[in-house]
Amino acid sequence: MQWEPVIGLEIHVQLATKSKIFSGAANRFGAAANTQACAVDLGLPGALPVTNEAVLRMAVKFGLAVDATIAKRSVFARKNYFYPDLPKGYQISQYELPIVHDGRIRIELRDGAVKEVGITRAHLEEDAGKSMHEDFPGFTGIDLNRAGTPLIEIVSEPDMRAAGEAVAYMKKIHSLVRYLEISDGNMQEGSFRCDANVSIRPKGETKLGTRTETKNINSFRFVEQAINYEIHRQIAVVEAGNEVFQETLLFDPVKNETRPMRSKEEANDYRYFPDPDLPPVVIDNAYIETIRAQLPELPEQKRRRFMDDFGLSEYDSSYLTASKDTADYFETAVAATKGEAKLIANWIMSELSAALNRDNIDINVARVTAEMLAGLVNRIADNTVSNKIARQVFGAMWRGEGSADDIIEKQGLKQVTDTGEIEKSVDEVIAESGAQLEQYRNAPPEKQGKLVGYFVGQVMKKSRGKANPKQVNQLLSAKLKNLGRG
Repeated sequence: MQWEPVIGLEIHVQLATKSKIFSGAANRFGAAANTQACAVDLGLPGALPVTNEAVLRMAVKFGLAVDATIAKRSVFARKNYFYPDLPKGYQISQYELPIVHDGRIRIELRDGAVKEVGITRAHLEEDAGKSMHEDFPGFTGIDLNRAGTPLIEIVSEPDMRAAGEAVAYMKKIHSLVRYLEISDGNMQEGSFRCDANVSIRPKGETKLGTRTETKNINSFRFVEQAINYEIHRQIAVVEAGNEVFQETLLFDPVKNETRPMRSKEEANDYRYFPDPDLPPVVIDNAYIETIRAQLPELPEQKRRRFMDDFGLSEYDSSYLTASKDTADYFETAVAATKGEAKLIANWIMSELSAALNRDNIDINVARVTAEMLAGLVNRIADNTVSNKIARQVFGAMWRGEGSADDIIEKQGLKQVTDTGEIEKSVDEVIAESGAQLEQYRNAPPEKQGKLVGYFVGQVMKKSRGKANPKQVNQLLSAKLKNLGRG
């Protein structure tokens, strides 16, 4: 039987506010344990929550960016459950009346296809604390710094049919919240994580199968691995004549497998009810339109502008705008050149990308800054160095040996553009290559072009790569053409 996976994601985005969602406690990562949790975060008697208006603005920004409906009236509820890192015994969230609902986002798949994924809702809530196990053998430590941290939970429709689609969707949301500047999206610090809901059904069936929920996945690679594993596991279970049970799972990246965390028979175990300490959130059209006017340029708009203003291809523009940091790097570099947009794009997508991947670092901490790359591209554009030598210079820049100009000067890498000097090398190579010259003379015209490559290589070798390749080709072609007649 052919099976169809059905996938939906619940993405938890930590909002970049200075203080927490319902208190004035600081909202920052890395503080000493239990130093950023106040009486409100702990739910101590007499401590009352007050909604942070900044989280409302951020939620509305997101809703507008995904063409969603912004609720004029939304309600905070208490989600009741017991866990050691939840000192109040409940989490304040939004349930029946979220602030954002019915949105949509377009994703680009690996085969170039475009797909629309629905966004059921995006609701505000507070985060719980964190249980610590590794530093307390036999015990569990509780750090409540994260309690009360503002989150927006983005719940997709079950519109995805493959792990690759889920990754594309997650990357698009990650890019969007960074563009909107509502989150730093740092996965290592837990600012951006997701739960993956997965089920299977026979192809052609419309009824949904029993789903499992894999919790707290914090990397694109792990999302793909966890979903693929869960799809194959569920198929194996059903084909063996057994049933898939609704349960909550964890993904073990070391073993590359999911394992049960707890059963989840009914979603209404949480006994939601409106929080009596928080009034409904009421906003009007003027509030929404003020925020709409403040929206930054979004990825789709930037992609179109890069195509129109810089003459880049759709592929190049999509690559450069997928990340706000990459787009910013590109524009900064182009501004420091005389309009060398295509050359800058090529270097970002090739040498820079390879170096970032090799060292596993982000572009915003690249060892070659946008201004440094522009300096190198300027030397390519004015024929100071060839592309081949430029790659050598880039490597030295990446190692911290200085700017492009410093390295070119210190290592004597300046390109030879003197026609007389290049012509001398061309004549020497032709004189030393009698057999190859004879082959060239005897070859049919359509094959002579390939034989020119040998002579070009020898001239470049003789000049130690410093001769201007364009001039070498021009001089060689003219001389060989004349010699070919003789």
